[in-house]
Amino acid sequence: MLDKSPLRVVVIGAGMAGILAGVRLLERGNSNFAIYEKGHGVGGTWRENRYPGLTCDVPAHAYTYSFAPNPEWSAFYAGGREIEAYFQKVFDDHGLGEYTRFDTEVTGCEYDDDTHKWTVTLSDGTTDIADVVIAASGVLHHPNYPEIEGMDSFEGRMFHTARWEDDVELDGKRVGVIGNGSTGIQLVTALADRAETLVQFQRSPQWIFPGEQFEYPEEQKAAFRENLDLIDQIRFGDEYWDGIRRFNKALVDTEGPEMKAIEQICLDNLENSVSDPELKEKLRPDYRAGCKRLIYSWCYYDKVQQPSVVVERRGIDRIIPTGVRMDDGSEHELDVLLLATGFEADRFIRPTTVTGRGGVDLDDAWAKRPTAFMAISIPDFPNFFMLNGPTGPVGNFSLIDIAEKQWVYIAQLMDKLAAGEAQEISPSHEAMADYEERRIAAAKNTIFGTGCNSWYLDDEGVPSSWPWSYEAFDEAMAEPELEKFDIR
Repeated sequence: MLDKSPLRVVVIGAGMAGILAGVRLLERGNSNFAIYEKGHGVGGTWRENRYPGLTCDVPAHAYTYSFAPNPEWSAFYAGGREIEAYFQKVFDDHGLGEYTRFDTEVTGCEYDDDTHKWTVTLSDGTTDIADVVIAASGVLHHPNYPEIEGMDSFEGRMFHTARWEDDVELDGKRVGVIGNGSTGIQLVTALADRAETLVQFQRSPQWIFPGEQFEYPEEQKAAFRENLDLIDQIRFGDEYWDGIRRFNKALVDTEGPEMKAIEQICLDNLENSVSDPELKEKLRPDYRAGCKRLIYSWCYYDKVQQPSVVVERRGIDRIIPTGVRMDDGSEHELDVLLLATGFEADRFIRPTTVTGRGGVDLDDAWAKRPTAFMAISIPDFPNFFMLNGPTGPVGNFSLIDIAEKQWVYIAQLMDKLAAGEAQEISPSHEAMADYEERRIAAAKNTIFGTGCNSWYLDDEGVPSSWPWSYEAFDEAMAEPELEKFDIR
């Protein structure tokens, strides 16, 4: 449906979801929108992160907009710079530069009960007045810094991996990596052959699923260009989706055959890949596979066994000028210390101040935990919609696909506003309470709630994710249940 009277829409962020929103708005016939991006360019997390070894753990042809197939992907799993370039191309191909302001952070959003409009305040002091705000700010963009005594005393180079310093020298250096999530694993695989010594400080080891990486030869890319159906055979093929369905079933049925199969694959990978018994035990997790985000790697176990690599499981006592002192008094002398310590995943749009109906502050609405009805909207915040918001599906699948499904849902709510059938749309408090009660009860029984520390958990240890099946999410996004909304 095309907008009969184009709504003024403000999109926050020019990452994956913000680009999607811009493209879909233009498809609706609505050019009355603005995208505000706090950074200097597009790409979101793929712009911010540029550390060596950065790779998406979703197959490239699946981590692609449905409307923008890319026959030029160089490999089955694409690297970060290539993904950033893809988003730039989509952005340029659809002319979104005309609607976008970079280096412009949204500092505040305030709803006016009388006019039913949002005043959006920008970092340069100017404002925009919007009928609809779409928060496409993402999840992983506020670096999480560890609290370790003595960090200010280190005399070498030290920085967070999401604040990569391009001039850092790594070849032949003594390098430490604090962290063992996807970033830590990818850094070790990339630096094992470059550093003189490489120490990976692990609070807990990871289950490693044996992914298979390969490059697409030029003749294969030519075939993709000639016949885009070959791309769809990957994106929509049984091999990819059988894996997604298996993984999703495993998340929600922790004792089912799918989870047992995943755990056995990971266990076999460890047993068959690592020869040294002592190292093997250092790398053996003591929690269920999938409780943390499952790591896909085709070479980590090979790299971590190199003589130059040290896996350190002892606790860190403090940072010292020359390196890291462990809690038993031993020390690692380092030239470079890389903080692969993840992000503050509970921030979402914050620190932007968001004030809804009746002066309700988003920080107060989220005092207990960040949440949103169907991961999209919040009571008392009318015409404010989120892409990849809190309680959305998380796991080893494409968030592009999730965002595209969410857009279908949001577009139908916007249709009511554009047609003049409503001035305000937000979920009712009753619907929100019912959703959260059901979601929390189900989330506690997912694999994320089986007893590990991960960024999926809120302050009370409740998994913050969608706890039902992928198919259930697909069905939920197909059409909003309007009776659960406060429509005025």
